[in-house]
Amino acid sequence: MTKKEIVKTISEEIGLTQLKTKEIVQKTFDAIVKALVEEKRIELRNFGVFEVKKRAARKARNPRTGQRVDVPQKFVVTFKPGKEMEERVRHLERQAAEVAVRPRAAQERLRPSADVGAEKPHPPIFLAALQRAGCAPDEALHVGDQYHSDVVGARNVGITPLLLDRTGLLDPARYDVPVIRSLMETAEHLEEPGPESLPE
Repeated sequence: MTKKEIVKTISEEIGLTQLKTKEIVQKTFDAIVKALVEEKRIELRNFGVFEVKKRAARKARNPRTGQRVDVPQKFVVTFKPGKEMEERVRHLERQAAEVAVRPRAAQERLRPSADVGAEKPHPPIFLAALQRAGCAPDEALHVGDQYHSDVVGARNVGITPLLLDRTGLLDPARYDVPVIRSLMETAEHLEEPGPESLPE
C-alpha cells in the first residue's frame, strides 16, 4: 500500500477530503520522523516502537575480493511491532491456513468483479455473489471496510452489511451500521435459526 492509497482509505472512512487527509497524514509522518531524530525512540500504542540504535564499528570482509575492511559505526532505525499488530498478523496466518484447506467447491463460489462486469457498489456484483452462494439477500451478510462501496451497495440489494474497521479509527456512533474490528466478530451478528427452521 502506498501513501496515496492510505490517504484515500482514511479519507473515505472519516469523511474528509483527500487533500485535507493528505495534509494530516504527511504531518503525522513528519512528526514521527522528527521525534525519532530528536528523542531516538517513539512508541505508538497498539502499533509498535520505532527506535534509533547505534551499530558499533566492526570488521567485515568484502564478498568480491575477500579483503577485510573496516565498517564505521552507524545509526539504524529499528521497529518492533506491538502486541495488537502481532496478533493481527497471526490472524492473517490462520486465515491463510484456512484458505489452503478450503474445499474446492467453496473456492469456486468466489467470483471476481472482472467476471461479472461490475464493481461495488453496483448491484450486479452483489447479485452474482448471492447466486454463486445459492442464498437469498436476507440470508446473507456482507462485510466490507468501505461505507459507500460495501454498506450502501449491500443495502441496495437487501443484504445486511457490517462495516469492518481494522484500524480502530472509526467512531461507531457516527454510523448507521454495526462496526466490527475483525472478522471473528461476524459470528455475533449471525441470527440463530428458530425452531421452525430446524430440520426434524
